[in-house]
Amino acid sequence: MANYNKKRARELQHDRFRDTTMGLLDRLGSALEGRGKTILYALGGVLLLGLIVVFAIRWNNRKNDEARQALGRAIEISSATVSTGPALNPTAPTFGTEQDRATRAIQEFEKVSAKYSDPYRAEAQYFIATNRLSVDRAKGITELTELSKTGIPEIVALAKFALAQTKESDGKLDEAAQIYADIVKLNQLTVTPESANLRLAKVYEKQGKKKEAADILFNLVDASRKAKGKDDKPLPGSSAAREAASELQKLDPARYAQLPPEPSILES
Repeated sequence: MANYNKKRARELQHDRFRDTTMGLLDRLGSALEGRGKTILYALGGVLLLGLIVVFAIRWNNRKNDEARQALGRAIEISSATVSTGPALNPTAPTFGTEQDRATRAIQEFEKVSAKYSDPYRAEAQYFIATNRLSVDRAKGITELTELSKTGIPEIVALAKFALAQTKESDGKLDEAAQIYADIVKLNQLTVTPESANLRLAKVYEKQGKKKEAADILFNLVDASRKAKGKDDKPLPGSSAAREAASELQKLDPARYAQLPPEPSILES
């Protein structure tokens, strides 16, 4: 009954708004009868539509800001300090164990997931899954697997990368290698092909596939050092490319020596 009353009150409020608006248009139309009553109604409709659009945009912006703030608070909790000693910053959240932090973070991300739509919901679900790994690893893996099949490319790449890292740490290197290779094909900015290839090379190295690892590292660094921008000037290398160069130097010094020289900062 209470819900019905609220709904009915909204309907009545809408009716009063409509009656007031149309009454005003009727009075103005009568005063200008014969001099463009039809145009007056059309202009009134355009004005009303414009007000609705403005209201919708403002409401949407406010909801987006609210969602971003809620997601930010949850992320702050998920990255809070874990320490059994006295807190260095009394105002910042601290937790005694990673499990405690993960549990609290999951609660905050679940609020975001329940209240807001995508992309905030999907991002919150990704953080829920990654934090779940600390408290229920099997369920976290299941959730990451489901997210890796969603229709949001950025979340797919993030979920796959977290899933591959989990498989790698569990010693399931064949599965990890396959997922890293899949991420390379996605070509997403959230997890770049360079980052995925670097991890793939490290997995190959763990498997004893040194030639395959060296090939990936060499190609990664070679492409990075030869890359140029629209102005035909060398692009700065990524952190993944720099780490790949370091790994290749340790793994295969002879192959590393075949790389083109690193572009000078002055050239760029």
